[in-house]
Amino acid sequence: MHLAYPAVLSALLFCTGLYGVLARRNAILVLMSVELMLNAVNLNLVAFDVWLSRTAEETLHSGQALTLFTIAIAAAEIGIGLAIVLAVHRNRGTADIDKLRDTAEGQESDPGDEPAEDDATAPAAEKAEATA
Repeated sequence: MHLAYPAVLSALLFCTGLYGVLARRNAILVLMSVELMLNAVNLNLVAFDVWLSRTAEETLHSGQALTLFTIAIAAAEIGIGLAIVLAVHRNRGTADIDKLRDTAEGQESDPGDEPAEDDATAPAAEKAEATA
């Protein structure tokens, strides 16, 4: 098999993953697109390893070893990423990236806007009433 077939397939997979990262709004779909991009890189590593092992006398299979490291890193990344997405979804109620960005930016206040004294004491009074 020629090297062009896995290289073209890898390029298509990578472009599909890149489109998913740039166009999707759901955090889980973005993580899946990153995984697709990593799998395209793995396909390229294995294809070039096989191609180079045919031309070289010594076969170290370094491409396959790098693929195993990439798979391990991808598994750790998806585990941590899903944990973060689930924690954010529990706290905010959405996994939409644009809404999360808007809520994070919406919490910033202008330096000229200071809360009135009545507004500052209202949460403390409500908390005291709730505990009583």
